[in-house]
Amino acid sequence: MNIRFYDAKILTKDFQILKGELHVKGNRISYVGPRKPEDDLQWEQWDREINAGGNLLIPGFKNAHTHSAMTFLRSFADDLPLLEWLNKQVFPMEAKLVPEDIYHLSKLAILEYLSSGITSNFDMYFHPSEIARASVDCGFRTVMVSPMNDFSSSPEEMEDNYVKFNHYHPLISYCLGFHGEYTTSRGRLEAVAKLAEKFMAPVYTHNSESESEVEQCLKRNGTTPTVYLDKLGLFQYGGGGYHCIHMSEEDLHIFKERGLFAVTNPGSNAKLASGIAPIAKMLEMGIPVAIGTDGPASNNCLDMFREMFLVTGLAKLREKDASAVAADEVLKMAVTEGARAMGLDQCTYLGEGMLADLVMIDLQRPNMQPENNLVKNLIYSGSKENVKLTMVDGKILYENGEFYIGTEPAEIYAKANEIIGKYR
Repeated sequence: MNIRFYDAKILTKDFQILKGELHVKGNRISYVGPRKPEDDLQWEQWDREINAGGNLLIPGFKNAHTHSAMTFLRSFADDLPLLEWLNKQVFPMEAKLVPEDIYHLSKLAILEYLSSGITSNFDMYFHPSEIARASVDCGFRTVMVSPMNDFSSSPEEMEDNYVKFNHYHPLISYCLGFHGEYTTSRGRLEAVAKLAEKFMAPVYTHNSESESEVEQCLKRNGTTPTVYLDKLGLFQYGGGGYHCIHMSEEDLHIFKERGLFAVTNPGSNAKLASGIAPIAKMLEMGIPVAIGTDGPASNNCLDMFREMFLVTGLAKLREKDASAVAADEVLKMAVTEGARAMGLDQCTYLGEGMLADLVMIDLQRPNMQPENNLVKNLIYSGSKENVKLTMVDGKILYENGEFYIGTEPAEIYAKANEIIGKYR
């Protein structure tokens, strides 16, 4: 479709505010700039012209770490320490899921992503064919990453998926990865390193999420998880780690030297009492930081606004410095660095030729007034109520509280409750 947004405020590449209009032709942005004279537009054929009414257009948020289908465990396995939560509640329930369940549970997560202004996710879960099918059916952009460990999948399956899903659909891509050092044996890790070498590809994993995880790795291997994995050759072509809370100076230097992304998940980390990542230190060292919600079993919501506030709020608390991790840095993490971590280089900003993944923020709400500084409003007072419209790949999937993904939300909700009812 060809869509014209006019009378808009537009967040530019350098995070300034431009007053003007934005044009979408097909799945790409064709114009961003001052309002054009009507004479210049008379020959244009628009499927729709949207008066933004002075509202703000921004690039979509990128959820750089999540487990979408874990929606079935929302508010089911709470108030437990991380390893007990995983081993006694999560893993046993996940073992009961069948592939078709993943399809429906992923669609539930996509509804929540869209209403939070999230236009793409970095999804680590099982049965990638079902995740991809759900995303394509909904029109949502998903980057999948392998969850391989000693109990599921294999390096051979990962390689097959890497080839298959990087040629599957324009909305779908796939990255090498594994669940974590503590669930994956050395032989399998070495096989992943060989795949990274073969495809010259980055590798992603959970990293240093809890103190006990790091302590156990030190006992097993004599090094921290980051050092151990780096020595095995897993990061020779980049990649990153999810959580990255309990990081040594050596760990941080490896991240800097390898250009690794640290994907912070403050909501989940706070709820599981895992700790606060050293975000200020990472930024000071030049380590790229992105933001993820983690899965809805540990968070429990998929809300980028809450995550953005927690990134800066917890960093200020950790550093005892109210100036730590400023709002513009956090917004950069959520829209630009997340895209870079996920390999979505055509989704980093709103500009001519970029993919049309964008969000309209409703400024006509009390929490967005006055307009002293719109970026700070987004981070410090913004919420899901301000998401007026979410577009992915040039298609409006959410607008004014309504979803346009080909399935009625009530049907998705009913299916999710049916699934959890089978396994209780």
